[in-house]
Amino acid sequence: MIQNRELTMDDYLAMLRRRLKVILLPVLLSPLAGFLISFAFTPKYTSQSLILVETQKVPEGYVQPVVTEDLTQRIATMQQQVLSQNKLQAMIEKLGLAKGRDMDDVIDDIRKNFSIESVEPDISASRKRKPGQNNIPGFYLNYTADNPRLAQQVCTELTSMLLVENLETRTQTAQNTTEFLSRQLDQAKRTLDDQDKKLAVFKKQYLGQLPGDEDNNLRLLAGLNTQLDAYTQALNRAQQDKAYAQSMLAQQLATWKSSQTSMNPETLQKQLADLQGQLISLQARYTDDHPDVVKTKNDIAEVKRKLDEMNSAAPQSPDPNQKESTSEPPEIRQLRLQVHQYDEAIAQSTREQKRLQDQITRYQSRLALSPGVEEQYKQLTRDYDTAQKFYNDLLAKKSESEMQTDMERRQQGEQMSLLNPANLPDSPSFPNRLLFAGGGLGAGLAVGLGLALWIEMRDKALRTEQDVLAVLDLPVLVSLPWVGQEKGGKYGYGTRPSRAKPPAKEKKEAVEV
Repeated sequence: MIQNRELTMDDYLAMLRRRLKVILLPVLLSPLAGFLISFAFTPKYTSQSLILVETQKVPEGYVQPVVTEDLTQRIATMQQQVLSQNKLQAMIEKLGLAKGRDMDDVIDDIRKNFSIESVEPDISASRKRKPGQNNIPGFYLNYTADNPRLAQQVCTELTSMLLVENLETRTQTAQNTTEFLSRQLDQAKRTLDDQDKKLAVFKKQYLGQLPGDEDNNLRLLAGLNTQLDAYTQALNRAQQDKAYAQSMLAQQLATWKSSQTSMNPETLQKQLADLQGQLISLQARYTDDHPDVVKTKNDIAEVKRKLDEMNSAAPQSPDPNQKESTSEPPEIRQLRLQVHQYDEAIAQSTREQKRLQDQITRYQSRLALSPGVEEQYKQLTRDYDTAQKFYNDLLAKKSESEMQTDMERRQQGEQMSLLNPANLPDSPSFPNRLLFAGGGLGAGLAVGLGLALWIEMRDKALRTEQDVLAVLDLPVLVSLPWVGQEKGGKYGYGTRPSRAKPPAKEKKEAVEV
């Protein structure tokens, strides 16, 4: 093949026509060889069962599913649990699969030949599903063995184990969730009770100083100040009235005492002696008809009358103090009573004033301590609200978990049911002889094309004018067609020409031109 020029499609077609036998021979023989090679492998039989995944019968808006894990992941988890050492060993002993073989080798062989394939739903159903929902309505369980009957038995056992594992897992998950939430709920209740006790003790300790009591304390403090002002004013008025009553009492007592002094017998005797002396002096100067003499005589008669009254009343009054007390005028007794009442009013107002001042001091201290008490109260209420919310959430989750457990117990949740049991394979799944023949056909085509390309690369023949131009790198002056017995030969130019070089003379002439 000439590599000094660019090849066209015609050149490639010409190569294909020239090497067609070289290509067809491997293409025809390789499929037969692949088909015959397939008989050299031991046939394998695959038994298959179909498990249908039924959705939850109770709407998820009322009861959430107990298992929220993706179905694909759950199937993979259940597959690992089913293929565990203990369960496979029990199955092998039940079916008698060991038969002198090592148990670990049999288990490894089962794990290697067991597979699960999901069943994809149709396009319309998959579009209707929301993100996060299971996208497979079911799955296939496949098991491959040398014996079709053995493949069916093992596939049946593995399918049954998977269904039982799913039921036990869902039921156990629901029960474990309920038990866990019950323990957490008890702990949350104890925590809530502790917070409740702390809050009650705090309220009792700081009664009247809580954040909600601040406005009430301000109103009470204002009322107490008003009452204190009223009692202060009443106390001042009572003190003023008492002072006035005491002054009036003092005046009345002075007047009464002075009058009592004038009514004393010794005083009257002295007064009588003075009047008699004054009368003698007046009679010496005036007559008996003189007014001063008449007045003096009348005064003497009045004094004598008083002395006679006092002398007659003296034996009936053994206690002079009692007589003096009972002889006080009503005005003095009324004033004494008023002074006593004012003393009681002053004492009452003083007591009330002290009581109000103590209450005002207490409420002022409450208001002063309100910021600190409010901070502690907020912390306690925040902890209490957090514990209360956590307890309510756990209570709701426990109720939901109990419904989920009851739903699983009644088999109303997501269920896996056996739709198609494990079949008995009637033809081997391996080797696929058509696949081997197809592989041989592809390999033969590749070998034929490679062989044809190798032969063409080693071929140095000149077949076209372009080949000559590419080799000589000179223009062609004259071109003569090939004349021979095979003019219409395979290459269109008669018998294949020899690879002899052009005559030197022609080359010289071409060069000279």
